[in-house]
Amino acid sequence: MKKALSFVLTAVMCAGLLAGCGSTASDNGSAAAPESTAAAEASSEVTAETGDASSTETTADTASTGSVTPFKLGGTAPLTGSAAIYGNAVANGAQIAVDEINAEGGPIQFELKYEDDENDPEKAVSAYNALKDWGMQLSLGSVTTKPCEAVATEHYADRIFGLTPSASSTAVTEGKDNFFQICFADPNQGIASADYIADQQLGTKIAVIYRNDDVYSSGIYEKFQEEADVKGLEIVSATTFTDASSNDFSVQLTEARDAGADLIFLPIYYQPASLILKQASDMGYAPKFFGVDGMDGILTLEGFDTSLAEGVMLLTPFNADATDEKTVNFVTKYEDLYGEVPNQFAADAYDCVYAYKQALETANATSDMSAQELCELMVATFPTITFDGLTGEGMTWDSTGAVSKAPKGMVIENGAYVGMD
Repeated sequence: MKKALSFVLTAVMCAGLLAGCGSTASDNGSAAAPESTAAAEASSEVTAETGDASSTETTADTASTGSVTPFKLGGTAPLTGSAAIYGNAVANGAQIAVDEINAEGGPIQFELKYEDDENDPEKAVSAYNALKDWGMQLSLGSVTTKPCEAVATEHYADRIFGLTPSASSTAVTEGKDNFFQICFADPNQGIASADYIADQQLGTKIAVIYRNDDVYSSGIYEKFQEEADVKGLEIVSATTFTDASSNDFSVQLTEARDAGADLIFLPIYYQPASLILKQASDMGYAPKFFGVDGMDGILTLEGFDTSLAEGVMLLTPFNADATDEKTVNFVTKYEDLYGEVPNQFAADAYDCVYAYKQALETANATSDMSAQELCELMVATFPTITFDGLTGEGMTWDSTGAVSKAPKGMVIENGAYVGMD
């Protein structure tokens, strides 16, 4: 059954594989501090706990790079504000990959710089322009969807290639031949989730709670609903909320309970999901809960009782508890540097940097090329490579910028993610 399920999920995701994911939360945190610079072996100073840096940069150390001039790699991320857990994870994961590659001393070296976009589209464009003025040659785009949609348009106009770790809306890549994703696209998460629930027989009466003013959440729900019909899943309740009404879910939970739902599908982010789990517990309602990659991060949410997430299931491309050497090394290094277990967003960013390295090597690119020259090389090269990373083996891209890789089913047990497959 598990082998058959793996085959089905792989086939589904090949159509255009998101947390990833992009938030549209309105928090525009305002703290800022001067830019910091560190050697290639040093880690990023920006963390979700400090939340006070507007940019972070690492410059290749001449001791490890010799005479090699590094490629300038930039990105914008919510380093402060309500979505900082995603932005800092991405910055940290990318930092580790850059440090490793630079320490090898090979011909491909990177200088990494992140600018804080505070999860705001206008600020993301300003941050992007700052990176362009800095001389950015290659981009990690933005972390969350709405900021990434805004900067993707700028990338296309300027012919700067972008590879986002986590902005999952199809609007990020549509009509832009030079902007790619390493995360699952929103529609495919919905399809894969419905397939997984049906194939594993996880529930017979399904309720859905989604945010209807968020393209990430509503995009996943739409495809989930379509695939649920195909798979014969009975959706007994589908209720919504908005950013402004994300504090009280009593109406949605009551409707789900009264409809007899034994599983609630949550195509949302971890912040509202944590409240739903708490309020369901308070009312004595204990259905199964099934989420998507935006739920990754709930175990590190400050003040959250992780016992409330016991048994929560989700689809994600990364399992920090995996025992393969690559994952163990990454998780160990991340924990040593940042004091916490890396989430999927950190792993996606790590993979982005290594995917760039492989594409640059394949294209025989050199760091003296202009951003525009590198853009055309990357547009031509990415659809030709097969990449093995932390978040998937045998990853490929099509000309639309969508990635193909298989998700993994996870369940939270004793405060940790455990593989279901």
